[in-house]
Amino acid sequence: QVQLVESGGGLVQPGGSLRLSCAASGSIFSSDAMGWFRQAPGKQRELVAGITSGYLTNYADSVKGRFTMSRDNAKNTVYLQMNSLKPEDTAVYYCAAGLIRTIARMTFPASWKYWGQGTEVTVSS
Repeated sequence: QVQLVESGGGLVQPGGSLRLSCAASGSIFSSDAMGWFRQAPGKQRELVAGITSGYLTNYADSVKGRFTMSRDNAKNTVYLQMNSLKPEDTAVYYCAAGLIRTIARMTFPASWKYWGQGTEVTVSS
């Protein structure tokens, strides 16, 4: 059974930084694409960033230049470094995993097979 466990969320002031982590269990990690989604109240879940097993990355336009996703296959962990945070980044952030080979498919939540429970990020003064 694959499990994804997120950590690192919290309350931060605008302009601040947070680093989210997602630890994955199971042997599929190295061959899977990994993604970070977020969902704000009343809004649809949206892709924030994704990384393929070949280390190709994809970012939402709203976070380009501010967020960086990375993966450490030796630790079965992916990270999302979030800098210059804005109030509109407030959401529950979810980690996802799946056998996705193209960046285009990353956008759709239905493409991803496994999900974490989410970690809340609040950006507020």
